[in-house]
Amino acid sequence: MKFLFASDIHGSAYFCKMLMDRIDEEKPEKIILLGDLLYHGPRNDLPEGYAPKEVIAMLNALKDRIIAVRGNCEAEVDQMVLGFDVMSTYKEMSVNGINLFLTHGHHFNKENPPEKSGKFALLNGHFHIPEISDEGDLVYINTGSVSIPKQNSPHSYLVLEENTFALKELESGKEFKKFTF
Repeated sequence: MKFLFASDIHGSAYFCKMLMDRIDEEKPEKIILLGDLLYHGPRNDLPEGYAPKEVIAMLNALKDRIIAVRGNCEAEVDQMVLGFDVMSTYKEMSVNGINLFLTHGHHFNKENPPEKSGKFALLNGHFHIPEISDEGDLVYINTGSVSIPKQNSPHSYLVLEENTFALKELESGKEFKKFTF
């Protein structure tokens, strides 16, 4: 199975449309959204193409393929307009024998990982900086940000195919870092 992970769309229809193009190209069975989907938050400037209602329509069109977690910018009103669960702080799943802990990153992250036994991958966004690092029993993966990347990082998303994670540039789909579990 192929999974596509993305985070921090922050209501940008401009960058969400690019993400939809990548989804059409990548053809993942599931799309994992790691929070901060509609609102830009008080610490961020408005992203290019800020139009949350357009983002709602794009995401709801894929609702049967989406698994999502709550970011620090999600509110109960977001759940009222989105056709998939966005209120869970984290979700756990196993894909191709890899245990995944999915969260936004403001509660659990590389500096504050969940207590787990055995090797697992912690996936989050929140920091807007893509990263993959092998920390022993913990493989830390940050998908970066679809709309507001930081520290000169690219607009990005992540793909998991078989047992390989690949960080990719949103505009081109070009891989820039990968890790095989």
